[in-house]
Amino acid sequence: MRLENKIAVITGAGSGMGKEEAVRFAKEGAIVVATDIDYEAVKSVEEQIKANGGKALALKHDVSSKEDWEQVFTKTIDAFTNLDILVNNAGISLPKPFMEQTEQDWAKAYQINVNSVMFGMQLAVPYMEKNNGGSIVNISSISALIGMAGAGAYTASKGAVRSISKAAAVDFGKKNIRVNSVHPGYIVTPMSAASMEDPKYKEYFLSQVALPNLGNAEEVANAVLFLASDEASHITGIELPVDGGVTAK
Repeated sequence: MRLENKIAVITGAGSGMGKEEAVRFAKEGAIVVATDIDYEAVKSVEEQIKANGGKALALKHDVSSKEDWEQVFTKTIDAFTNLDILVNNAGISLPKPFMEQTEQDWAKAYQINVNSVMFGMQLAVPYMEKNNGGSIVNISSISALIGMAGAGAYTASKGAVRSISKAAAVDFGKKNIRVNSVHPGYIVTPMSAASMEDPKYKEYFLSQVALPNLGNAEEVANAVLFLASDEASHITGIELPVDGGVTAK
């Protein structure tokens, strides 16, 4: 198994890509600490993992709160001793016309999409250093790589995730801590399915990708798994699009 006995904290693991990452990691032998603001949702993921023979711990977690982050890592270390992997998956979208976005929208996007990544890395690194290294995977977006209309605060926040990942890769590389970012494109999840599978819009989304189909959460999880695993031991500071070729155009 590719993550046997690795301790992995995955945020936003109650649904969508985060849930798929948690389930996939557990199948590969990881002990998964699955966190989410929606405790009932992430508790269900824990139960699913355990029912399939895996190991998991569900924690309620507001990723915009540094205090919550401290509690997550304290509980992780108390329960499992080490920390090998952090996946900063939690985030929000703000589908709102650029000129209508407010200062409050901007602040919320940064609190959840950027501050959470900073807090997570700042607090994870000392534990990983004691453990002689680790892997951090931050979930950004193709909007950090190309211009996308109508979502300025979201796009800016995901661009910040891309940049901070590169900076952290350089800062922590000599500690054997790898930091990479994954950039999903048009991915069908329970949250996005209503629009992406609506006949009125599906053809537009399909026109944006080079491949025949839209992406799914499992395909993102596979990319995250690779970067988290020792198979990517000499890979740090990269940005990996999982976008069906959108950014190739």
